[in-house]
Parts: sequence; structure tokens; C-alpha cells
Amino acid sequence: MSDPAPTTIATIAAEVGVSVPTVSKVLNGRPDVAPETRARIEAALEKHQYRRRRGRGARGAELVDLVIHDLGTAWAVEIIKGVEVVAASERVGVVLSDLGGEHRPRQEWLDDVLTRRPLGVIFVQSSLDAPQHRQLATRSIPCVVVDTAGEPPLGVPTVGSANWNGGLVATRHLLGLGHRRIAVITGPNDVMCSRARVDGFRAAMDEGGVRLDPSLVRNGDFFVGGGYGHGMDLLSRPDRPTAIFAGSDLQAMGVLRAARELGLKVPEDLSVIGYDDLPVSEWINPALTTVRQPLQDMAGTATRMLLSLSRGAPPPNPRIDLATELVVRQSTAPPPPGS
Repeated sequence: MSDPAPTTIATIAAEVGVSVPTVSKVLNGRPDVAPETRARIEAALEKHQYRRRRGRGARGAELVDLVIHDLGTAWAVEIIKGVEVVAASERVGVVLSDLGGEHRPRQEWLDDVLTRRPLGVIFVQSSLDAPQHRQLATRSIPCVVVDTAGEPPLGVPTVGSANWNGGLVATRHLLGLGHRRIAVITGPNDVMCSRARVDGFRAAMDEGGVRLDPSLVRNGDFFVGGGYGHGMDLLSRPDRPTAIFAGSDLQAMGVLRAARELGLKVPEDLSVIGYDDLPVSEWINPALTTVRQPLQDMAGTATRMLLSLSRGAPPPNPRIDLATELVVRQSTAPPPPGS
């Protein structure tokens, strides 16, 4: 028995009842196709598991798309550096997209990607829904997720860091100094790394036999404002904490400002520990104790995985979590006597 004939653009066009150029327009992300027709063509492409062949020899400049949920931080700069170093070594260009704080791009963005047909897409704390992911897969455009916000589509490789262990070692450090009333200001609850860091925090508190006051667990936004707002609230309490674990260096900086405005000295009156080890963390006063996650290495690893996928070589390990490390500086010390 002979193998069934492969699905072609002509097969799809005949089934849907449209012309071959119309199917080609949809595959290339062209906007001049009626939404109903586009949906029928996409459904047929998915039904037949159509995968476009990659014609690398006929391409122009080779590109990867880098999609970041928010560009306005030093954290994002470290990710961009990591991608750019690897991409430049392979003579691949980088197209940068800012989602303005959102975790999923709009369809207009996806249409543009389908038009330029990059080697692949790197999503940073962002991803696609299943139908959008199928549109990339149909065009044989692979993707990789860095520091995933939620569960990525099945089969999408991810690169992150050991967030649970980061929360654990940060809290163990504070407990080892003698702190018992410890607050945590994490990121949004719908972001996986936020939840993992808090879970590590809870595990350390439980390991140390310390009762956790639920009112000291706060969801911030990973930005300075979140740390400042929660810091002012926590430190204005009569039973204020003696230490705060902030889920990012930026939030830790917000806590430091709140402490200064309330007349508290760090680390004499309050210990503060951050997360990320951004370059600025060792230059602020006091220099920040923090959990280092290898942001540039994470981004570089994701880029190498993506380029391998674009060449038809799936990574041997689709989930990579790089190690974190506690960096002790001047913002943590034993609690005040009698606290």
C-alpha cells in the first residue's frame, strides 16, 4: 500500500473552496482575507496537520522575534543582552516586541510575525494561546518560553531558574540571622515564578518551625512601586516585620525607600533581601543582599534552543531550570535586640 499523498496548499484550497493564492495569503499573515475565510483555512490547516517547509536558502535576513511582557526594567535589559550575544554570534537579527505588561500578544502582532517568517520566537513571561500557537506551528516557526508566566502550550520548550530554591535559600538566610517575623512581597499571583518563590519561602518557614502570619504575604508587581506600597503598609504596623523578602530587586528598592521615609535603618532596624541580582543591586546603599538568577544565561540558553529547533533538532531536555545563588551584601543583619 502506497503512502497517502502529502497535504499541499492546493489540497487545503480545494477542501475549503478557495483559491491557492488565498491559502497562501493566510499562511503569510496577509490581512486581506475575510475573517470567516481565514478561520476556515486555519481549521483545515490544523485538521491536516499541515507544516510549511522551511526554505532557508530563499530567505532574506535571518531573524528571531523576542517578545517581552514589559521592557521598562533593568531585568528586561539583561534578558535582551543574553539573546543578542548568542544571536549575534550566529549572525541572526533580533526583532524586539514589548507587550506593555500583558502576557499574551494580540493577533495583529502574530500576523506581522507570519509575514516576516522569523527562524523562531522567544517569549519572555508571555506566551500564546493554543490557537495562536497552532498558527506558528503550521508555518514551522518554533518558539521557546523564558520564565513562563503560566503553563505554555504542550510541547513548547521552556527555560527558567530554580525559583522555589531561591525562595528557600533567601528565607533560610533570614531565619539563620535570627529573624522570625518575616514578610514576603512576591509578584503577581498568576505568574509561576512568583508562586514558586513564595512556596520556597513557606517551605523554609515550615522547616524552621516558624508560624507564618498570612497578613505578611503580599502580592506585588515586581516593580519599585509595588515594593514601596506594600513596604509602607507593612512597616507602618505596630507589629511590623523585622525582615522583608522581596520577590525582585526592584521591589526591594521600593521597600528600602519606604523604610527611609519611615525613619527605619537598614539593616539595623530592618533586613531586606531581593531577587535577581541586577547590576544596580551592589551599588545602592546599603548594597542589596539578593538571590542571583542567571538572566543572561537563561536568555542565551533559550536562544540556542530556538536556533536548534529552527534547524530541525529538538532539544534533548525541553525544560531547563538554571541554578540560583544567594549573594549576601549589607542589607541583611540580625534583628534588633528584643524584637
